[in-house]
Amino acid sequence: MTFAATVLTLYPEMFPGPLGISLAGRALREGLWGLEAVQIRDFATDRHRSVDDTPAGGGAGMVMRADVLAAALDSVAPGRPMLAMTPRGAPLTQERVRALADGPGVTILCGRFEGIDERLFEARAIEQVSIGDYILSGGEMAALTLLDACIRLIPGVMGAPSSGVDESFETGLLEYPQYTRPAEWEGRTIPEVLRSGDHARIAAWRKHMAETDTRLRRPDLWERHEGARAQSPSGARRRNKDE
Repeated sequence: MTFAATVLTLYPEMFPGPLGISLAGRALREGLWGLEAVQIRDFATDRHRSVDDTPAGGGAGMVMRADVLAAALDSVAPGRPMLAMTPRGAPLTQERVRALADGPGVTILCGRFEGIDERLFEARAIEQVSIGDYILSGGEMAALTLLDACIRLIPGVMGAPSSGVDESFETGLLEYPQYTRPAEWEGRTIPEVLRSGDHARIAAWRKHMAETDTRLRRPDLWERHEGARAQSPSGARRRNKDE
């Protein structure tokens, strides 16, 4: 099964963009995944090919029309999750990325302007996704980010099967620090434990550093990680030893 991506956008020339080079580009040429960029304006019904209109209730900017976007979405073969890239969506997680990468592909709607008529989300099963708490000019860059995250997990894209496992967020923690040659650079040396050849010590050090960095840099991740560890197999939280 080939991972197939259809992107609905006002700027189809932005695709494949950076996904046409490096590992993703090679995988695209080898047929490990497929891409179709669809011009939303092709589904407009007036002679000006309008895809937006003024906001109901007044306000700045323009809003993308539900009727035009629905026609564009309905033109795509069913069977894949439909996503809309929007800052109002749920945060994208590595868990969700892996689930998408394991599936048949995605249909991605790229918003523009002030947003999308809310009735579209009421009428179609669309998952709203955000890649962060900031605003982009449109959903295209977010779509490229999501696709890159998925494509690298497709079997055969990365060299080693384990490359996509031992990384930040895969275990709920940030990844441990990495080092390579030269052994000494500007007076700084690679930690002795990594040069010891003792795999048990190395694994323990990496686990400790991953936990330390997560606790200091991403307390939100650390809190979730600790909460997950406090769950028993049945789902009930372990009792505190002092209770």
